[in-house]
Amino acid sequence: MFRNILVRLGIIWLAAMSLALPASAQMTMATPAKHAIIIDADSGDVLFEKNADEPFPPASMTKLMTVYLAFEAIKNGQMHLDDKVTVSDEAWRKWNNKGSTMFLRARDVVTVKQLLQGIIVLSGNDSCVVLSEHMAGSDEVFVQWMNAKAKELGLTHSHFENTNGWPHDNHYMSARDLATLAYHLIKDFPDMYPLFGERSFLYKDFESNKWNRNPLLGSFPGADGLKTGHTEEAGYGLVGSAVRDGRRVILVVAGLPSMAARERESQRLMQYAFRNFDHYPLLRAGETVDHAEVWLGDDATVPMVLGKDLALTLSRLQRARMKVSIHYTNPVAAPIKKGQQLGELVVDVPNRQPIRRPLLAGADVAKVGGFGKLGAAFEYLLFGSAGSSKAPEHK
Repeated sequence: MFRNILVRLGIIWLAAMSLALPASAQMTMATPAKHAIIIDADSGDVLFEKNADEPFPPASMTKLMTVYLAFEAIKNGQMHLDDKVTVSDEAWRKWNNKGSTMFLRARDVVTVKQLLQGIIVLSGNDSCVVLSEHMAGSDEVFVQWMNAKAKELGLTHSHFENTNGWPHDNHYMSARDLATLAYHLIKDFPDMYPLFGERSFLYKDFESNKWNRNPLLGSFPGADGLKTGHTEEAGYGLVGSAVRDGRRVILVVAGLPSMAARERESQRLMQYAFRNFDHYPLLRAGETVDHAEVWLGDDATVPMVLGKDLALTLSRLQRARMKVSIHYTNPVAAPIKKGQQLGELVVDVPNRQPIRRPLLAGADVAKVGGFGKLGAAFEYLLFGSAGSSKAPEHK
C-alpha cells in the first residue's frame, strides 16, 4: 500500500539548449541518387539517408562481402596473402572477359593478395570466382557462406546469388547494409583495409585495366576506400569512406545515371558530412548523471551512471535544439546492486529518433531493517521524499 502511494514517475530535464532560430529552420539535403546513406563510423549516427533500407541490385559492390570472407580467413590463419592459387579451366571459360576483369588466364598461378587486388582495385569478376573456388571448393558453396555471414553481421536486406554482383533477380542489398558491411571491413581488419586505398594494380601487362574506379581516391582528402559498382539495371553506385581530423565517414550512393554523376555526388555528399556535422562527446561511462532517492536504504541516494560513453555526431542546428532528459521511478526501493538498471536517459534531437541509454546504479545500497524501516516510513509521511538529506540509521 505504501509502495503504491509513495512511488511516482520522475522526469528531470538535464539540458534544454536552444538558440534564437525559427521553428521551421532545418538542415535540408537532397540527392539525385535513388539510394543513399551517410554514417559517422565512430558514433554510428546516420547523418543523411534516402531509401536506405530499400533493396536494389548492388552490382560490383557485392564484392565487399567476398573480400570480407577472405580477410576473415586470413585473420584466422586459414589462408595467407602469399598462398598460390591456380586458375581453373571452368572459371576461365565462364568469366573470360565477362564484365570487369583482371584478365586471368586458365592455369595462371596467382597469389591470394593478387586476387584481392584484382577484386578491390580492378573489380575483377574472374578474380572473385577464382578466390571463391580456392576458399570453398566451388562458387556455389562460397555464396552460401556469404548469406550466412550477412545474417551474422545483421544485414537484414541482403541476399546473394553470386560472388561478384552479376545481375540476378534474387541478388540484392540495401544502402544501410552496404554501409554496415563497410564499417566491419574497416573495424575488423585494420591491417588489411589499406588495400582499398590502392589506386592502381597491374596484372602482368594489361594496361587497359589498371586504375581503381573509386572517384574519391586521390581527389577527396582523406578518402581511403571502398568500392564502386555499375550495371545497366542498377546504375552507378559507390561505397566510400574518408577520414579527417580523426573522424571517419562512410558513404553509400546508388542508382546514379553516369560515372560523372557518381563522382560529383559522392564528393558533394562527403563534403556535406564533414562541413556540417561535428562529433560531440556528451557523457563518459561511469560519470554520475544524477542521484536517485532511495527508499529504505542505507544511503539516502544512489548515483545513476551510464555503462558506456555517449557521444553523438550532430549538425550545429541539432546541437542547439538537443534536449536530454532522464526517466526513472522515484524513490528507488533498496536493496540496489551496482550496475542495476534504474531508469533511462533520453536524448531528443530534431529529425532523428530519440537516443535511449540505460541509467545504471553507480553503487550498492543495502536495505535497512527493523526499526529503521518504521522510522523511514514515518519520516516520509511527515516530510515527504525531501524531508531528510540522509537515510535512517540502523537501530
